[in-house]
Amino acid sequence: MKFSDFITKDAIRAELKAETKEAVIQELVQALLDAGEIEADQQEDIVASIMKREELGSTGIGRGVAVPHTKHPSVQKLVGTVGVSESGVDFDSLDGERVQLFFLLISPPERPGDHLRALENISRQLRDETFCRFLKQSKTADDINQLLK
Repeated sequence: MKFSDFITKDAIRAELKAETKEAVIQELVQALLDAGEIEADQQEDIVASIMKREELGSTGIGRGVAVPHTKHPSVQKLVGTVGVSESGVDFDSLDGERVQLFFLLISPPERPGDHLRALENISRQLRDETFCRFLKQSKTADDINQLLK
């Protein structure tokens, strides 16, 4: 599975404004709404679902990266976006560091394989220090999209 299989180009945010965990999630879910990937009447429930997942354990996996995600019946296919925060956000990461790179995923409950493959793809790519450094330095959504390709 490639990033292009699930990352919505029009939802990529190169300059997140949010400064808290919940605000980052709201901003990225809003980006998916703006890109037409989710319905407006589902937005609050999706944010709540992701926050509920965060209560189980932070999706801040370390090295400045977080992968907030949920399964939600309102989506027909796996959708996702990427956000970059220049200053970083306290995301209760496993290593205690601020998070600069966010990969947000929403998948249909009946497609757990797609969800797991996307998480696996993200974690594999994010082990590449050079890839992460370039992503963190990206200034536009187009820059990020090019790196993801």
